[in-house]
Amino acid sequence: MGRLKVMGILNTTPDSFSDGGKYNSVEAAVHRAREMVEEGVDIIDIGGYSTRPGGYTEITAETEIERTVPVVKAIREAGITVDISVDTFRSEVARAVLEAGATMINDQWRGIYDEKILDVAAAFDAPIFLMHNNNHSTYNNVTEDMIRELKESADLALKHGVKKENIWLDPGIGFVKSREEDFEVMRNLKQLTAEGYPVLLATSRKRMVKELIGGETDADDRDAGTLATTIIGIEAGVKAVRVHNVKMNRQAADVYMKLKGDYNG
Repeated sequence: MGRLKVMGILNTTPDSFSDGGKYNSVEAAVHRAREMVEEGVDIIDIGGYSTRPGGYTEITAETEIERTVPVVKAIREAGITVDISVDTFRSEVARAVLEAGATMINDQWRGIYDEKILDVAAAFDAPIFLMHNNNHSTYNNVTEDMIRELKESADLALKHGVKKENIWLDPGIGFVKSREEDFEVMRNLKQLTAEGYPVLLATSRKRMVKELIGGETDADDRDAGTLATTIIGIEAGVKAVRVHNVKMNRQAADVYMKLKGDYNG
């Protein structure tokens, strides 16, 4: 299998649960982007809209654009050429960041909040990550229901003209699921990767990891626990992981895949 892609998280929000406020200036964001490139990042994921656990502040699309577009432009002006995704579910934000130099869209509402975002992805021939999310939190079987809903979104994206190779699926760990349901999804990741779409796993520093560690931990003390989920993801066939600690996950994934004989990057 090919080398695991590492997506590095770059939040430009003042209230992200893990690193809120650290990179909400253009200069700080570009500095962090340079660090991530040195650490081996494949995709820089810029977020201008926080969905932190425990509540967050609603913002307008205009504010989201003001937070993300200058960062995308500055990263490109700095000569950084890796893929840039922007974490948004709004079509107008997606269009603005793709025009500014982003190459991918990371939609935490899998194309159902603002369906026009799929038209934007198709028009720019941009890969789009469809994360499992919905307006309910009850399931007959959480893994089967999650896969069914993601496949519905993938079919919708295809109808809007998004190429199949540009569609990524994300099981949505930490969203509309209990911790036990998160555990079940993690144990059954192979069922999702078997659907034929590349899968992004985003578990970094989330409450699921906190609960598995046990006791009280600060968000940035959960990187070793996150790393275990990265290895589980590789075993299940995921193609990318979204993480805060790029260096740790890049090194561990490469070493693990080389020793397994699966590395050809």
